[in-house]
Amino acid sequence: MAQQKESVVTRERLAKGVGYQQWVETIDRNQERFKENYEGTQISDDDASAFRELAARPNGPATCLALGEAWCPDVFRGLPVMAHIAEAGGMELRIFFRDQNKDIMAEFLKNGEHESIPALVFYTKDHRYITHWIERPALANEQMSELQNLTAPLRNPDISPEERQKLIKAYVDFQNGPVWAGWRDATVREIRELLEQHTG
Repeated sequence: MAQQKESVVTRERLAKGVGYQQWVETIDRNQERFKENYEGTQISDDDASAFRELAARPNGPATCLALGEAWCPDVFRGLPVMAHIAEAGGMELRIFFRDQNKDIMAEFLKNGEHESIPALVFYTKDHRYITHWIERPALANEQMSELQNLTAPLRNPDISPEERQKLIKAYVDFQNGPVWAGWRDATVREIRELLEQHTG
């Protein structure tokens, strides 16, 4: 999807976004989830080198605008990954709350209609739009049924409190387990490939 010609994201507007640590201190929930995903993300030496090289290109990514909300699992998994990528590549990360910035979100709708988050938008050092990435990696979409199988029984009003607690624990274990770790790794790969395609 092409960005609208007249973007609401001016250089001045972009500068108003907050950094990752300030975001985590500002949000009203899920700080622990952000921390777990940040600590669980590993950027390989090869990927770190690639992100630094990409950022050093004349048309490379200097800044990433991120739209998110703290309640969203895709955000508390994906935004910490982007924070690591920004650190590895020497990029500036500027985060905005989606629901307070619907005009920005309108430019980066998934499939032109969904306000999916996180939305990660990359700009050059002279504030030219490069590309954007939305929501979750393809691998997560492929494996989403595993998560749905865990959460579906929670919608049953007749479920016992004990069973509910057991399912919630299984869901939290899923978030901290190898499947979500794989989704974080896939996010790194997809963002690297996307930037290589658009800055080559």
